[in-house]
Amino acid sequence: MSEVTDGALVASVFERLYEALHRLTPRDGLSLTAASTLRRLQRCGPHRLCALHVAEGVTQPAMTQLVTRLERDGLATRGTDPADRRVVVVTITDAGRAFVADRRARYAAALADVLDGMAAPDRAAILATLPAMERLAEVIAE
Repeated sequence: MSEVTDGALVASVFERLYEALHRLTPRDGLSLTAASTLRRLQRCGPHRLCALHVAEGVTQPAMTQLVTRLERDGLATRGTDPADRRVVVVTITDAGRAFVADRRARYAAALADVLDGMAAPDRAAILATLPAMERLAEVIAE
């Protein structure tokens, strides 16, 4: 296959997979962007608000509103950068970490149910691709 065809095939499958996985996402009142923001804060540590909106692909006003809601719900806090007091830094709270862990556990359980219904060779093939998928995610994130 050519690179364009490979890219188109992977994009098509990923789009379908994303849509299918979206249906398994726990319905807990948190938007996908809010959940992604909390996961990013947990995984990568505190972020400047201006960097967070870029990383999540939303406008700065939208991220400001999202952080206000996360702060109101006790899932994140807003502070200042000690090096530059004008800079807003967002940090996940312990409650935010617990929320992310609970959401991930519910999502994993739903996905496990689906995987349990699949044929063993398909499950094994999916598991075998995980290291390559993780490397792909890292390359895209760079």
